Amino acid sequence: MTEFHREVFEQTLAIKAGSTCSYGDIARKMGQSPAVIRAVGAALGINPWPLLIPCHRVVASDGKMTGFSGSGGIKTKLRLLALEGAQLFAE
Repeated sequence: MTEFHREVFEQTLAIKAGSTCSYGDIARKMGQSPAVIRAVGAALGINPWPLLIPCHRVVASDGKMTGFSGSGGIKTKLRLLALEGAQLFAE
């Protein structure tokens, strides 16, 4: 794992259950420019531990659900967020 991936995963671990943040929020917390938002998404897309590193808590800046590397994709992401009590908005 690269240092970048490790830092993305550490930032993702800091997101509390029932909360969400955006890929851009993670980039900013890492001190990175918005140019690395896609790289943050790519790092989370190869997350080998999707239930341990809670990448389901990371959403698009507009709140929309985006990819999830765990089994079941976005449907599973939504279920996990609902189980945690996250406030989700209908599209």
